[in-house]
Formats: sequence, structure tokens, C-alpha cells
Amino acid sequence: MTDYTLYGSQASLFTGKARGFLRWKGVAFTEKAVNDQIMKELILPTVGWPVIPILQMPDGELVQDTADIMANIEAAHPAPSLYPDGPVQRFASELLHTYADQWLVVPAMHYRWNYNEEWIYSEFGRSGAPDATPEEQYQLGKQRGQMFRGFVPMLGINDKTIPGIEASYEAFLAEFSEHLDVHPYLFGARPSLADFAFLGPLYAHLYRDPASGEIMKRLAPNVADWTERTIAGEGETGALAGDDTVPETLLPILRRAIAEHLPVLQTSLEQFATWLANAEPGAEVPRAFGQAAFTQSGRSGEIITASFSLFRLQAALDEYARMDAEARARADSLLDAIGGAALKTFTLPQRLERRNYKLHLAV
Repeated sequence: MTDYTLYGSQASLFTGKARGFLRWKGVAFTEKAVNDQIMKELILPTVGWPVIPILQMPDGELVQDTADIMANIEAAHPAPSLYPDGPVQRFASELLHTYADQWLVVPAMHYRWNYNEEWIYSEFGRSGAPDATPEEQYQLGKQRGQMFRGFVPMLGINDKTIPGIEASYEAFLAEFSEHLDVHPYLFGARPSLADFAFLGPLYAHLYRDPASGEIMKRLAPNVADWTERTIAGEGETGALAGDDTVPETLLPILRRAIAEHLPVLQTSLEQFATWLANAEPGAEVPRAFGQAAFTQSGRSGEIITASFSLFRLQAALDEYARMDAEARARADSLLDAIGGAALKTFTLPQRLERRNYKLHLAV
């Protein structure tokens, strides 16, 4: 008998993140592909909106959002630990968590919908209706896929920005490859939080989709190998980098995250403050506040300012706030080295929290 049920999809970015983590933790779970019946009878009545993955706990509780899934499993199965012990490593891992969840989604969505569109329609259909004919699967998948396809322009993906998105992604692959020449995982000899965050976009979209998978395997076989190991749940043993250090080979990735994503986060913060001025206490927070300018490899565009990006960053800011003076000084040196000094004073005007599976102002 298994203790947990993971409801998701092989093609889902965040299901891949959760799947690799659960395998690494060694917990007994069954994965079920979400079809119309599961969505209608289980997810929508409880969660209130169509979203995956969902983890059903042994007591029947449904947990949504991969960070909450991982925190619940970590509380019940604390070894091996998902989170680094050192405060600076925890801070850096949360910065990379934000980058992976909220920024690497841009190349993930670009390559899926501009390189793999016809394939993914059939894949969606096979997942939702495994007994249908290929033609029926394609039509069903295309119907479902239109919602996701509609997110592409909101993420600033267009003819003007695509060259910059691709150049930035290929540079990221090179930086990650160089890191993997030295360390098997992001912070050392075993995976931790940032690895599973990276796994989401890098596995389900950028490795598993055939055209983008070919690009990864050709340009960055080290990254493809890491993806295979991490989705398989390998790396249970081994230590993270000692003395709470952030490997030097991670600094180029952190610099890229700061240079590209921090300006969008700063605009999001300004727009959040404007919205907050007229918000009721404890109000549900909109999924986006507006748009922000962004630049990747010299190409500029506009992207939605997602409230969840601020919520994810809040976890990193919390780690920074908890540090003692000695750790804070080391964290400040890291921020200076990656161009992130603005994060030293980055403050949300109101805390955010998740209630009833949605983002709200904290009460």
C-alpha cells in the first residue's frame, strides 16, 4: 500500500519537479495521470481551479504547490534533508528556486510551443485519453493545449525577443555544464532544493520534449545527464559544499538570474505596492499586477509581473532576515559578487501567504 498519490502529467513542468523529489526521498507513492474525471471529481471541488500537480496525503488531504509538497514530505521524512544546513546556502538555494520556477519558465515555454507544438498536442491527448485513437488524442490535446499556448505572449515570447531568449538559454546551458564538470549537483555531491527547482523546466519541457531535448543533449550533455539522474531520484548520499560556501561555479548562473529577473521583480514590487493601497486586509492577490520590461542577451520586451514571483522570493528574503551578523556579511559578499546588492533592502510592503490554495495578503 502506498502512502501518497501524485496527480499530475508527464508533460507538466511542476509534476516533474515533484516526481524527482519524491523518488529521491524514497517515499512510497503512486502517480496518476490527471484526466477529466479526476479534475472534475477531486481537484476542482477541493482546490477550486484546474492545476497540477496535487499530492494526496495519507489522511486524504490535498497539497498543491511544489514548495508545499516538498515541505510536507520533508516534515514527515526529514532524511536526507532537502534544505542545506548553512544559512548562506539556504539563501542562495531559495534565490535559485525563484529563478527556476519563475524565470526559466520563459525558455521552457518558448521551446515547447515554438519547437514542439504538434508533438505536445498529441502528448496531452495521450495523457488525458490513453484509450482514444491518435487522431482523437491530437484533437483533445489541441483543445486543452490552447490555454497553455495562450501564455506564450504574456511571457514576452515573440519574434523580437526569441533570439535573446535562445542566446540566454544556451549561455545558461554552458554555465551549468561548467558547474557540473566540478560538482554532480548544484551545491555538492547530492541534490537539494535548487536541483529539484531546476528539474521542473529542464526535464518536462527542455529535455523530454523531442526538439528541445535534442538541443540540450547536443549542446550540454552534462545537463542532460544531470536531468536523467535527478528525475530518477539518484544522489541520495554525499555531502553539500562545506563551510556553508556557494560554489564559485554557481556564480555565473546567479549573475544571470539577477541580471535578467531582478529588474522584473523590482517592477513587480512597485506594482504590488500600488495595488495594495486599495486592497482589503487579507485579500486574495491577483495572479499578475501588470507588465514589466525585461532584457535577455540584448533583446528587450515586456512580461507579466506575476505575484507568485514575489511570494517565491519572499522565502529567500526570509532566509536573509534570519541570518546572524557573520552569515549576513557572507551573504552580502555573495550579493555584491552577483550584482544583487538591491536585494539587501528589497522589502515586500505586506507579507504574502497561501490560503485555500490561493495567494492572499497575510493576516
